[in-house]
Amino acid sequence: MRHGGSVRLQRWVANPLDRLAFALRVPPRGDALLETVGRRTGRRRVTPVCDALDGDTFWIVAQRGRDTEYVRNIEADPRVRVRSGRRSSGWRAGTAHIVDDDPAERVRTLSRDDRWLALCLQTSGLLTRDPLVLRVDLDR
Repeated sequence: MRHGGSVRLQRWVANPLDRLAFALRVPPRGDALLETVGRRTGRRRVTPVCDALDGDTFWIVAQRGRDTEYVRNIEADPRVRVRSGRRSSGWRAGTAHIVDDDPAERVRTLSRDDRWLALCLQTSGLLTRDPLVLRVDLDR
């Protein structure tokens, strides 16, 4: 599948199904939601991402690097919220940072102990072009 087709499939089919699953309180294992503020509209944007929660840190590997809409939103306003599918604690606020990290090594490290996260990251990896690592430091 060409890159454009996979992006459309993800945007118009997979992401809405993920958001619906969270709304119905049956989140897919290995998935989480990231909420950013639109850089132009100021509206809240919710995007499904892999659930890489590690204590008070949430890791994201952006598939298309700085071309990813939520990365552009984070560059304009780094305050975000995340909702882990593993915990019913709801949304947690934090500050996102782009980090100079090896995306492949980060995926390997994150995938080590959680097979559902590994599946999410591997599936996302199929669509990867110029990946970028982000770290979200969650508020306590």
